[in-house]
Amino acid sequence: MNLNNTPSANRTHIGIFGRRNAGKSSLINALTGQNLAIVSEIEGTTTDPVQKAMELLPLGPVVMIDTPGLDDVGELGAQRVQKTKQVLNKTDIALLVVDAGQGMTAADEEILQQIQKKGIPHIVVFNKADLLPPDQKHLKDVANPTVSSNLDGKGLAGSNDIAVSAVTGERIQELKELIAHLVPDNEQERHIVRDLVRPLDFVILVVPIDSAAPKGRLILPQQQTIRDLLESEAVSIVVKETELSETLHRLGRKPDLVITDSQAFEEVANVVPNDVSLTSFSILFARYKGNLDTVVQGAKELDKLEEDDHILICEGCTHHRQCDDIGTVKLPHLIRAHCGKRLHFDFTSGGEFPSDLNAYRLIIHCGGCTLNEREMKYRLQCAADQNVPITNYGTAIAHMKGILERSTKIFHL
Repeated sequence: MNLNNTPSANRTHIGIFGRRNAGKSSLINALTGQNLAIVSEIEGTTTDPVQKAMELLPLGPVVMIDTPGLDDVGELGAQRVQKTKQVLNKTDIALLVVDAGQGMTAADEEILQQIQKKGIPHIVVFNKADLLPPDQKHLKDVANPTVSSNLDGKGLAGSNDIAVSAVTGERIQELKELIAHLVPDNEQERHIVRDLVRPLDFVILVVPIDSAAPKGRLILPQQQTIRDLLESEAVSIVVKETELSETLHRLGRKPDLVITDSQAFEEVANVVPNDVSLTSFSILFARYKGNLDTVVQGAKELDKLEEDDHILICEGCTHHRQCDDIGTVKLPHLIRAHCGKRLHFDFTSGGEFPSDLNAYRLIIHCGGCTLNEREMKYRLQCAADQNVPITNYGTAIAHMKGILERSTKIFHL
């Protein structure tokens, strides 16, 4: 598999934090060996978090996230700082960049405390070590300096502190290796569907092509599922819902599994024999991300909605919405028809997710294929902490269509 094609959600997300002019953008360029970030002596050059998907040896595929300065000022500055703090929710490894000549400040300490509180593996990077005065030059000669007794007492002692120079390249390789050591070992390899099928099993994937479908390509969950089936040496048959019945007839045997887009769930369930396993891409991805039990229980809350309840519908990506968009149009219509109640809907997309969820009776999230595991877990935990049930598109639709039990039977729930 070409690492450059690794989906963003499956890459290690490295967040770069620090004050303005601490050298965050210079450090990214030094780590990557490319001019990915704009470097300037003018404070506040980076005004919004910027993501760069790339390869970083010896780690492999990563997403580098350059953030605005923690000490930004003014009304806009406060908003930028808030955006920076939101990046923590999807950061797998945090680099706190400190100007070695100035040492830790209150702003650095504050973000470090938040990094530690969230349990994010991190490194304090004392940048601009080439500019240190002569009596502190020895800091450049150790990979993991204990700096609390140096830098005029402004430093922070820790086994993951390192002094580097983004300008000269000193200790950059050591920093890369230190980052690599912070990447957690995979406890158990997870699969989207590979563990559910055997070599040469026939698997039919039902993929509607409507006005909301991306032109010339399949959406990410469909691509990833096909790839996982190829890895399992199963036989993938991709059809539109309008060709499913004829495909089943021509196949000459029952398929071992049918996977459908949620929007075609009811139509597909009516065509596929009851003794054939049936599920959806959304349900598969809920299991893959480890939250299937949670979203199944959340879907059942649809039966308990009351008049004037508020529902939050969240989309992980920022695709252009069509007139029949599933999140903003089809789901609200289905839910109102299912409940027969007057309901109110709010919508978010991309990185936006409200910290205060108390106004909502239920959250319905997309499959989260573009979100990494840490961000998805953060959102689930926010919902759990505030006692707000959460489900996803496919699971909600399966429940409303009366086929949730059948679509999860393959997982022995």
